[in-house]
Amino acid sequence: MSKTISGFSKLSKSKKIDWIVNTYFSNTEEAKRVLKQYWSSNEKLQQLHDEFIENTITNFYLPLGVAPNFLINNTLYTIPMAIEESSVVAAASKAAKFWLDRGGFKTTIISTTKIGQVHFMYHGNFNKLQGFFKQVKPKLIKATKAITKNMEARGGGIIDIELRDKTNDIKGYYQLHVSFETLDAMGANFINSCLEQFAKTFKNEALVFDGFSENEKHIQIVMSILSNYVPDCLVRAEVSCKVEELKEDHSISGEDFATKFVQAVNIAEVEPYRAVTHNKGIMNGIDAVVLATGNDFRAIEAGVHAYASRHGKYSSLTHAKIENGIFTFWIEIPLALGTVGGLTGLHPLVKLALELLHNPSAKELMQIVAVAGLAQNFAALRSLTTTGIQQGHMKMHLLNILNQFEASNNEKIILTEHFKTNTVTHTAVVEALNKLRNGA
Repeated sequence: MSKTISGFSKLSKSKKIDWIVNTYFSNTEEAKRVLKQYWSSNEKLQQLHDEFIENTITNFYLPLGVAPNFLINNTLYTIPMAIEESSVVAAASKAAKFWLDRGGFKTTIISTTKIGQVHFMYHGNFNKLQGFFKQVKPKLIKATKAITKNMEARGGGIIDIELRDKTNDIKGYYQLHVSFETLDAMGANFINSCLEQFAKTFKNEALVFDGFSENEKHIQIVMSILSNYVPDCLVRAEVSCKVEELKEDHSISGEDFATKFVQAVNIAEVEPYRAVTHNKGIMNGIDAVVLATGNDFRAIEAGVHAYASRHGKYSSLTHAKIENGIFTFWIEIPLALGTVGGLTGLHPLVKLALELLHNPSAKELMQIVAVAGLAQNFAALRSLTTTGIQQGHMKMHLLNILNQFEASNNEKIILTEHFKTNTVTHTAVVEALNKLRNGA
């Protein structure tokens, strides 16, 4: 039976594992063996991993693959992708090769502004609050000079502070809505430090502001935090070619393929049930690169899906059109990424991944990540509108099924050849494996 424990975080790593396996597992030795087999034999590296988070008991591995042949703004890239899902890296690579001969991917940074907010309650005259804000705004910026000095020296810093009235949503609720430029840093710690200083200064200055009544002086700060919704930190990526250049599959003309492809995108623009799966495919590519480069894929996911709903209905992140015989497929997506700070300077594989990408700036990484998402979506829609998604996906899933049943290398070779001309299903693979093992 499970039980509570006090002081778990203070236990040594081995003591934590002892408690975990003795409390939750019947075969304690096997549980320990599995946990320990993922430890690094390099003690310094293992300590580094242990200190990334709290209560570490082992490492959880994901495959790190690469997708070559990405031509982005006339520069060739091999893109690192950390992901466990079959066919994602293969699909990205296939899309990259397809567009390599058609001019590659073109990208543009639209904007790089990030947002933070101080949320507070004030139950007084709004005109007085506006007057106070106008007076205190320069003091807020001055109070953060020690925090912003280095960022400003590199060309970043605080862009603006706005007072926003949110009392139509919650009685007495207002915001200091702050915009930032954080350059190559994702900037979460920088933004949050500035916001907390704003809150402290704002509250203290209110206590001595002559324009407030005694009750109005006592502003309640609720919280100070950056936003992961960054609709003004935006990048565009696109591909285009003549419609006839799309012909590669003999079963469908370039014109028919383009028409079906645009229809598929249009459906994702108007049908939320389809849009969710459509965008999930985009995030297969995006998350894999974000994770490989040490960025926060949860923040990216939250911001992207909010952006997909910005018009009041969840919709496609990509768009497509045919005009004057030219097929164009593009994405505009918010991506707050960093190439300095956080794991980028700590995790050895992250440093390697960034070097593989020619040590990009944050803007360059935004463009690479957007391209990975667009490529993934192109590959998925290309399959869906021609052969169907399962043919390629299940062939990639074949090895997972064979590994599940501990197939030998020779069995894998024989069955991989067999399923080049047969439909892959879980049942079919199991039956074929059993027949092979029984000599049938």
